[in-house]
Amino acid sequence: MKRSEINRALKEMEAMCEKYHYFLPPFCHFAPELWPELGHEYDEIRVCALGWDITDYGMGDFDRLGFSLVTLRNGSRAMEEKYSKVYAEKLLYLKEGQYAPNHFHWYKTEDIINRGGGNVLIRVYNSLPDEGLDEVSPVTVHTDGRALTVPAGTRIRLRPGESIFIPQRLYHDFTVEPGTGAVLLGEVSRCNDDEHDNRFLPPMGRFPRIEEDEPPYRLLCTEYPAAK
Repeated sequence: MKRSEINRALKEMEAMCEKYHYFLPPFCHFAPELWPELGHEYDEIRVCALGWDITDYGMGDFDRLGFSLVTLRNGSRAMEEKYSKVYAEKLLYLKEGQYAPNHFHWYKTEDIINRGGGNVLIRVYNSLPDEGLDEVSPVTVHTDGRALTVPAGTRIRLRPGESIFIPQRLYHDFTVEPGTGAVLLGEVSRCNDDEHDNRFLPPMGRFPRIEEDEPPYRLLCTEYPAAK
């Protein structure tokens, strides 16, 4: 992705948060030039990958495959004694036409919540013992206290305020329902590890390769310099 695309995406997500009165923590507003001056008191942000994130899954087609997100809180499974939070919280921003591809998590469980905007469609499949896609067996899902069983590959519609629970090893993808507008999603989960806990089908990357065509508006969570 070009840095200019990333900058534009971050500003669009900031505007969406402002529209729906979702106020972000101070570190989301730090200028890039401030980070080299920040000491070890901010190591939790660095280690737990808090802050802005953009993904195009390494495919270079962000407006079709990818979305914007920000991690607001998280722990670290690798450094549990120091960063002992067993939970994480994210915000995700999807525009119409964008798609989050099929994947599951070995460790993480999560609630995905529609915080405002249009409708999101979440397609669900069970996984097979060999981690393949089970295109046959029905899927039991839990949405806002309601359990229901649906055919494999069903798209669950989440309107604003609605949510779905995603257990371990449940394949899911999601996109915006056409004609309903961009969506601000919440994610409340077990500790998040995007380096090791995503099983994509088909396999793909998670973070973009960046072409620097202008200065960064914000640093991404993968770009923080080490403390002095």
